[in-house]
Amino acid sequence: MSVTLRRVAAADIPFIMRTERLEGYEALVGRWEEAQHMAALTDSRYAYFVAEADGTPLGFAILRDWASPEHATLVERVAVAEPGRGLGTAMMRAVVDAAFTETDVHRLWICCFPDNLRARRSYETIGFVAEGVARSSAFFRGEHRDELVLALLRPEWDARARRPLKALR
Repeated sequence: MSVTLRRVAAADIPFIMRTERLEGYEALVGRWEEAQHMAALTDSRYAYFVAEADGTPLGFAILRDWASPEHATLVERVAVAEPGRGLGTAMMRAVVDAAFTETDVHRLWICCFPDNLRARRSYETIGFVAEGVARSSAFFRGEHRDELVLALLRPEWDARARRPLKALR
């Protein structure tokens, strides 16, 4: 399936909020209220993307510190409307490519809960490298939780981007 990526408009916020609130995501994906999304959408430090196939939204990604002077950008949140179909990996690949082609980012990083093996496999497939566990770094749903930190550096992305597609499988 061919996935395209586009910037989010205010009209996409209801889709993002519905996706954040899918069953099972309450333990894995953060969620914001509409006002917080609208504020972030107008803040130049954030970049919002929606992935689509044939005009149908598949998922979204929110990146923080977009085009930062430190050349480090965090993938703040990513979620797909239909998990388990491989769409998240395709979407994340497009998000990674957008970050490295549209900015001069050197370090793109993401965190996931250590028990979220599906997310970790997806990120590692794209080229993210696990760097370690940040103990109790997330206060999520009323409790402190560990986060696995993964990162992809520009030289690693450059090397991956130059390989033929067969080599990525």
